[in-house]
Amino acid sequence: MSARITDPEQLKELLGIPFTPEQTACIIAPPAPQVIVAGAGSGKTTVMAARVVWLVGTGQVAPEQVLGLTFTNKAAGELAERVRKALVKAGITDPDVIDPDNPPGEPVISTYHAFAGRLLTDHGLRIGLEPTSRLLADATRYQLAARVLRESPGPYPALTRSFPDLVSDLLALDSELAEHLVRPEELRAYDAELLRDLESAKLSNADLRKVPEAAAARRELAELVGRYRAAKRERDLLDFGDQIALSAGLGRLPEVGRLLRDEFRVVLLDEYQDTSVAQRVLLAGLFGGGTGHPVTAVGDPCQAIYGWRGASVANLDDFPEHFAHSDGRPATRQALSENRRSGGRLLDLANGLAEPLRAMHAGVEALRPAPGAERDGLVRCALLPTHAEELDWIADSIAHLVRTGKEPGEIAVLCRTATDFADIQGALVARDIPVEVVGLSGLLHLPEVADLVAVCEVLQDPGANASLVRLLTGPRWRIGPRDLALLGRRARLLVSHARVGADDDPDRRLAAAVEGVDPAEVISLADALDTFLELPLEAEGEDDGLPFSPDARVRFARLAAELRDLRRSLADPLMDVLHRVLAVTGLEVELSASPHALAARRRETLSNFLDVAASFAANSEGEATLLAFLGFLRTAAQYEKGLDNALPGGENTVKVLTAHKSKGLEWDVVAVPGLVTGTFPSTQGREKWTAQGRVLPHELRGDADTLPDVEAWDSRGLKAFHEAMKDHQHTEELRLGYVTFTRPRSLLLGSGHWWGPSQKRPRGPSDFLTALHDHCAAGFGEIEVWADAPEEGAENPALREASADHAWPLPLDGTALTRRRAAAETVLTHLERASAPEDTHPDGADDPYAYADPDWPPPPDDEHLDDDHPDHLPEDLPEERLPEEDAAD
Repeated sequence: MSARITDPEQLKELLGIPFTPEQTACIIAPPAPQVIVAGAGSGKTTVMAARVVWLVGTGQVAPEQVLGLTFTNKAAGELAERVRKALVKAGITDPDVIDPDNPPGEPVISTYHAFAGRLLTDHGLRIGLEPTSRLLADATRYQLAARVLRESPGPYPALTRSFPDLVSDLLALDSELAEHLVRPEELRAYDAELLRDLESAKLSNADLRKVPEAAAARRELAELVGRYRAAKRERDLLDFGDQIALSAGLGRLPEVGRLLRDEFRVVLLDEYQDTSVAQRVLLAGLFGGGTGHPVTAVGDPCQAIYGWRGASVANLDDFPEHFAHSDGRPATRQALSENRRSGGRLLDLANGLAEPLRAMHAGVEALRPAPGAERDGLVRCALLPTHAEELDWIADSIAHLVRTGKEPGEIAVLCRTATDFADIQGALVARDIPVEVVGLSGLLHLPEVADLVAVCEVLQDPGANASLVRLLTGPRWRIGPRDLALLGRRARLLVSHARVGADDDPDRRLAAAVEGVDPAEVISLADALDTFLELPLEAEGEDDGLPFSPDARVRFARLAAELRDLRRSLADPLMDVLHRVLAVTGLEVELSASPHALAARRRETLSNFLDVAASFAANSEGEATLLAFLGFLRTAAQYEKGLDNALPGGENTVKVLTAHKSKGLEWDVVAVPGLVTGTFPSTQGREKWTAQGRVLPHELRGDADTLPDVEAWDSRGLKAFHEAMKDHQHTEELRLGYVTFTRPRSLLLGSGHWWGPSQKRPRGPSDFLTALHDHCAAGFGEIEVWADAPEEGAENPALREASADHAWPLPLDGTALTRRRAAAETVLTHLERASAPEDTHPDGADDPYAYADPDWPPPPDDEHLDDDHPDHLPEDLPEERLPEEDAAD
């Protein structure tokens, strides 16, 4: 190719970008292996696009000989667009002069997974992979895993979790095995040897006793993984994990590497710190291994926040060795450290937090502000007495910013978890601030979606007691504490009766064993609910003698009949089931009638959730089932294992999302609530392989050298392992904090509280909030509120409010009730006129409720439904034991 560019200054002039000396050095580096450690906001995408322009413009490579890889379709699209515009702006390609017979070439820019898929299509036959293989969507993965579980002969005595949880566990272990290129047989052999070693160990505490339980469960899960993979092969199906694992095998074939290196003379690898072990093996096999191929990897070890889903930050650290020059010299390491996003005061805070991280990784430099921005940026922090006051402070601060001219779309609220999403949304809506909750995991915490999912959980699983309690105590059924406790009593009586009957009758015991159900192990409120369909409503003295209120008996029977009717449609397509649930339960009508729901955009929220379900159904092979969808939701809520790809929309709304989802995004103002001890940074930690069968043992992982492991199977050895895992978790939380606090351009709001919504002990400021406080105290921000620590022995005021007398069920919304009655009157009048003979009206036509059920809805029963005084409970009523999840609305 002829050279169009000969000088870096010419490149700056052509692109109109004043590159820094660091950026220029990375852009014009010779075509050889190099790794660029690019700090937050340092313009890595701009540098990658400019490097393509430089190499093409100087005639060193043709556009179509450039390969660029990144993680998401959005990122790939952005990089491709920047490269395309830069090439046009530099005059290298002209989109208006295209020869149809000889169109100008373009760089190949795609995601890592798409590249692996293309590799398998082109070369899969070399490893016996048929070209007819199709890619599994998440929907089909869950359906197929559920089918494999259901059809596996077993027995699997170590797998004691619920069926939907086992679906998630199976897929999680399959994914980890693929990410680290471990075969199920290797895992089973490892755990078999571990179980033999543990036979002679003294398992002196609960944590040690969990180890053989986890190993046994993992062996059985590994067998199921083998069955799941066989099912995929039989159907010519692949998932993303298979793509990477199989393409890694292709990467080891010398002839494939030669062909790819000839095709792509220059390779750009984006976000390299987020690649998995299998992806590193693939890329190093094709373009590394001492070939000296011109590979440029860009990443930041301080932003490696996806270790919990398979990413290995060691890939970036070890890049110079994996992609060495042909003479054996390590690849060049360069750095980008000038941040052009955030003001200098904000960068001082981020640099202080990241200091331990910089010491852990080579080539990482502290961020510098752009010239002239050294004193820009502001931090405001607050420590409030209670959680509710903290959310009010956040909402008031945002409302003030919006009223004084800040666009809502320039503001984001970043949370460590999605737990507070509903409260934050409610607080902003109450102040007339438009707000959008981003992501499936966040949607699941909002009440309108939680209600729909609760009905689905109860339909699919009669043992979903927490979901049923949510429905019973909600605004529709309004069951009080006394009748709810009595329902739990009846459920336990049903189990004890079933156990006695089974013990007396060997045939019944055998039948139960064949059916795979042991009623003695399940206390089901749904089963107790069904009894109200089998007994007359007035049969209080003829059943177990429990004194249910008459109104509760009516409501229990109606709900049981409704659930029984809905269960008949479980075999229908997923979207039909969901829409039928909405129609039967009246949830859509409720959202339309409630002024508060309309203001909170709850119908839009429900529509977003239905869009997720529709996408799940569309990507499934055949008909997506409710069971598979619930497993999908459970994994999305707990682990966000790449299922939730939602990004903030373009509407001018305040965005509420998790800190993990904020990576790569920026806003003018960022609020970070929940900076309290144990929450952010979190002390919960990654799941340990010593306690969870779904987790791959560290010794088998490709990045084992970067992870702690157990030195001895005794209490001291396991305690040391737990402490090392805490340190590892602290490092990962530091990275997440660094990502979070480098998102704002001008203002960071950070807050915490002493008393949580339900804690008996005070929380107090976390290390992150303390760092914000010290930063502000040094003159770089404002401490708006800083509440003193509660006195010794003080009680959480939120608990006093919770224990105070409240009307339960809650009073009905008067405005919404009026709207519903007006709508009912209109509908009934219309039906009456449509069915009546002309010029005649049936008796009672003047009464809008003439054809309505006079007993529904029943009025609140002050004696039973609203009175929770303990003196009204039966003396022998056992304490109710409900699941740990919050069952309240």
